Amino acid sequence: MTTQNRRWVLSGGIGSGKSEVGLLLAASGIRVVDADRMGHRVLEPAGEAFAAVANRWPESLRDGVIDRGRLADIVFSDPGQLRELGALTHPHIFGMIRAELEGFDGTAVVEVPILETGLLWPRMVVDAPDGLRFERALERGMDTEDLRARMASQPSRAQWLASADLVIPNHGSFEELEETVFGVVVACFSLQERSEVSPPRSEATLGGVPAEPGRGAPGSPGGAGEGGAP
Repeated sequence: MTTQNRRWVLSGGIGSGKSEVGLLLAASGIRVVDADRMGHRVLEPAGEAFAAVANRWPESLRDGVIDRGRLADIVFSDPGQLRELGALTHPHIFGMIRAELEGFDGTAVVEVPILETGLLWPRMVVDAPDGLRFERALERGMDTEDLRARMASQPSRAQWLASADLVIPNHGSFEELEETVFGVVVACFSLQERSEVSPPRSEATLGGVPAEPGRGAPGSPGGAGEGGAP
């Protein structure tokens, strides 16, 4: 089996639970790389994208450091500026991801909150109805208007599902999600390690509950952190 076939992208909208899935996969021994962590690094004063971003949005600076909150407030309200931020940061972020995984032969998962990654690997998508995602994000302390802006900047639920090779439904409790990840997803990886065939497009059902595209409340199209451009 080639190293390329041992790579996966882990995605999902804000509040879907993809970070929890990433932690569960890491706990099972699978290597997980967080693209948002790379996004923090490229925006640090010594980071590869710092100068370009600071020059483009000087109002995001606080004491010579890019304030990610200020930057998010600017770009999430303007899809064009969000795309600009992605164009300045994503090449560095995904270059760092490739460098981190170079020479690693085991299964690796890259957690990333956008559709267009340039990583030609199968994708697992963590799915939950829009209304449930909205409630979860509010419970984490997000401001309502900021949350609406971030959800509006991300792909719609239907777009996430259409991009998936494996769907991980997260409609219930953490214990149910844990059972799905350990019982289905990790098993899928184990089978993949023993096969030269790419995994089939499938859904990891949770208690027989399928994904429900198209239902929910606020939300559609990417951001900084849980929004699209890290």
